[in-house]
Amino acid sequence: MAAPPGSDERKGLPPEAYEVVPGDEYRPYVPPNATLPELTLRAVLIGLALAVVFGAANAYLGLRVGLTVSASIPAAVMAVAVFRVLRRGSILETNMVQTIGSAGESLAAGVIFTIPALFIWSRTDPSIVVDVVQISVIAGLGGILGVLFMIPLRRYLISREHGKLPYPEGTACAEVQVSGQEGGGRARLLFAGLGVGALYQALANSSGLSLWNESPHARLPKKAEIGGDFTPELLGVGFIIGPRIAAVMFGGSALAWLILIPAIAMWGGEATIYPAAASMADLEPSQIWHNYIRYVGAGAVGFAGIVTLLKSLPTIVESFKLGVGHAGRGREGALPRTQQDLPLKVVVGLAVLTAVALWSWPGVPVGPVGALLVVVFSFFFVTVSSRIVGLIGSSSNPVSGMTIAALILTALIWVALGLDDGGGGGKVAVLAVGAVVCVSAAVAGDTSQDLKTGFLVGATPRRMQVGEMLGVLAAATVMGGVLVVLNESYGIGAANGLPAPQATLMGLVIDGVLEASLPWGFVLLGAALAAVAEFVFRLPSLAFAVGLYLPVSLMTPIFVGGLMRLGLARKGRREEPEDGPLAVRRREQGVLFASGLIAGAALVGVLIGGAIYVVGRIAGDPSAASMWVVGHEWMDALVPHGSAVVGTLAFAALCAALWRAATRIREED
Repeated sequence: MAAPPGSDERKGLPPEAYEVVPGDEYRPYVPPNATLPELTLRAVLIGLALAVVFGAANAYLGLRVGLTVSASIPAAVMAVAVFRVLRRGSILETNMVQTIGSAGESLAAGVIFTIPALFIWSRTDPSIVVDVVQISVIAGLGGILGVLFMIPLRRYLISREHGKLPYPEGTACAEVQVSGQEGGGRARLLFAGLGVGALYQALANSSGLSLWNESPHARLPKKAEIGGDFTPELLGVGFIIGPRIAAVMFGGSALAWLILIPAIAMWGGEATIYPAAASMADLEPSQIWHNYIRYVGAGAVGFAGIVTLLKSLPTIVESFKLGVGHAGRGREGALPRTQQDLPLKVVVGLAVLTAVALWSWPGVPVGPVGALLVVVFSFFFVTVSSRIVGLIGSSSNPVSGMTIAALILTALIWVALGLDDGGGGGKVAVLAVGAVVCVSAAVAGDTSQDLKTGFLVGATPRRMQVGEMLGVLAAATVMGGVLVVLNESYGIGAANGLPAPQATLMGLVIDGVLEASLPWGFVLLGAALAAVAEFVFRLPSLAFAVGLYLPVSLMTPIFVGGLMRLGLARKGRREEPEDGPLAVRRREQGVLFASGLIAGAALVGVLIGGAIYVVGRIAGDPSAASMWVVGHEWMDALVPHGSAVVGTLAFAALCAALWRAATRIREED
């Protein structure tokens, strides 16, 4: 691929991409006066396919571990690879593919943090029926609001704040696309990780071949428990988020499973304590977690989310005031191509139509009050989300904290206005408001990163904004079906299925406010623990709270991934000055391979779930899908705990592959 017209044959982003300069003075890679293919049919089709794939993969990942990872960089790498294979396509088409493709991941994050509560409620309340169209409509309308409300903020947050807000993932995507004009080493790493992750998942998944025990665990005295779900996606997540956050999350989980569960068991003795229906002595560690620790986690996450928002208030107020101010200003003369947004009247008109659709659609029972709350909360939290991701990136965006705040306020308003009918309708309405807000905030964060990428490479904002909406609608169309398949294949919210931690927490919050049924002692204990982590130990309380809420088996491999990232950094410091080019290159290689591990394992997890669903439907028996499971029980019959040993060794080999991918430097790359 040749350098773009008018670029003076430059290689790489200009130095001003990393400097604080006025946005109007920045020279993008593709100059404003250049004309290149951008919103083409092939770019749209490839982008839509990636949006669906990344949306499904991240839905599975988020339901399993409570975390999603930004798909912007993997989408950018895959876009570069595809156009290099085709030997045609401009850098602006590559950018369009990345823009559309990454929208699926962000929409999935907003959906799986909230909507799965419907599946959990429906098991005990027959009045709540989960509908595929209902899920897709909520996802689509929330995503559209996220894109629309970001548009008036773009000229301020992306252009005028250039250099002050780094937008790390957006800048990295721009570098990937520009470097892709010269070579494809990054794509090879990503696809290698994808293949390894997919193969490992197929061999080890308990619903796949299940050749070894991928989740070895050990019971300790006093009902304490330690273990690990040794899977590629968890290792990759740990490597990407880094050692500090991984250690904090593991610390929260270790506190729950090694200290709190034994302490609660000793405190309860032979007594039966609400909300459990059996005596404490008869409860297994997982049952103690289910009945008590998840409420402790709910209190911790709720407190941490509020603290995170309060700490961001100066940023929120500044962004809100300036964003609204710039949104209302008229244009002076014709704007260059790289500064053209969708017209404000189009943005307002579409936002109004979206609000009316929320009000009138029978499957989203929010009513006029709920529709108004959706618009107000969405615009407010879109502003918050867009500013926060500019500082810390999309993967660290505290969307769940924002959603909890929106749910609490909405539930309180519902109670105050007497809108709660005492049945499932009130819960569904409050959840629908929170779901739309959650999706809009998540999509706005991704849109901000994409618009930053476009700003750096010289894309046309209005075309990117159209592309974002196309990606949102494509992912939303399949999201309802994906959740139904995953629920029928694995069980959303089930102890041995997909735990859906955030959605379970959202359901607890809504039930607690509307029904006044929360065991407040455990909730307040969690809030107190989060306060100690935040104010005494100066730890990121939201990460600590998520770890406190999730099983330690999920946190162990994440912690291992974080330790590998730490080891890589220390290796680099021994060999060259801190953050030298070799260390940076190794970190990028590791992140790309880890992203591939996550994508490959998550995609195979979705495919296995789909196969279970299809075979079960055809045979009329969900258990019929077990015909391909080889199993590992024979290992334990030959050697005690043999399958656990093999599983641990297989995970060690996976770690070795990640380390080699990160440290191996090939000159041709």
